[in-house]
Formats: sequence, structure tokens, C-alpha cells
Amino acid sequence: MAKRCEICGKQKQFGNTISFSHKRGNRAWAPNLQRVRAVVNGSNKRIYVCTRCLRSGKVERAL
Repeated sequence: MAKRCEICGKQKQFGNTISFSHKRGNRAWAPNLQRVRAVVNGSNKRIYVCTRCLRSGKVERAL
């Protein structure tokens, strides 16, 4: 299973890194995911949440 934010669905994105000579190489940008404890349907569960959702408080509202 790929890691992604279980609140907003943010996951790894792919693109190119471009050097000064304009050679292109592959690279990936990963979101800052934290594994947190949350109450889901009345039981404690560990879920992956991005720091943007943690900071904005979406974890409490979505679950």
C-alpha cells in the first residue's frame, strides 16, 4: 500500500529535476506524512496524515 494522507489523499508526485545545462532527470516530491493516533468510528487507529491537515485541524473534523 502506498503511503498517502488519509484525510486529503495527498501522495508522492513525480517530475523532472533540471540542471544548469538543462539535462533532465527524474525525481519525486513526497508529502510530509506523520503517523498519528485518531479515533475512527469509536476506536483508536493509527493513520497517516500530512502536516497541512494536522495544522489546519482537519483530522478532528474528518473523523
